[in-house]
Amino acid sequence: MANVRWVADPMHSEVQFKVKHLMITTVTGYFKSFEVEAVTPDDTFKSAESIVFTAEVDSISTNNEQRDTHLKSGDFFDAEQHQQVRFEATNYEQVSDEEYKLHGNLSIRGVSKPVTLNVEFGGIVVDPYGQTKAGFTVDGKISRKEFGLTWNAVTEAGSVVVSDEIKLHAEIQLVKQAS
Repeated sequence: MANVRWVADPMHSEVQFKVKHLMITTVTGYFKSFEVEAVTPDDTFKSAESIVFTAEVDSISTNNEQRDTHLKSGDFFDAEQHQQVRFEATNYEQVSDEEYKLHGNLSIRGVSKPVTLNVEFGGIVVDPYGQTKAGFTVDGKISRKEFGLTWNAVTEAGSVVVSDEIKLHAEIQLVKQAS
């Protein structure tokens, strides 16, 4: 069997990040525009030849226009100079029937670092339109400072405004492409 190519179904996928604000609440953000492409040796997702994720920084949304503008600025993502966040897998390893570790390089703001993400494989089904789809839940954590996202402020009481740890969460539905 030849390699199988899969791409994200944007209507049934989402990519989020969560960060502590003032260390007392969590703010959730999304990338509204992103792509995922995977190539597997067969239909099973027991292994992958390649997995590439890209997100458009300009599509960032936290449901607050002022905050989104700040995130796109040079204080954070610097969207003008660095239009995309990119993850390229280096290894996709099975841990159990439904759990995998996805190792790869994450590039944000021109800085590339190795990260490991936890992947829960939801399975493969054929939808009512005859399309073969595979579902995944992806979770991980990164240090934003490691990627040059170092802006912060301190409250009067000495608390940090934005935490260093960023939680990543994605629900990804891939569609098998015709060969």
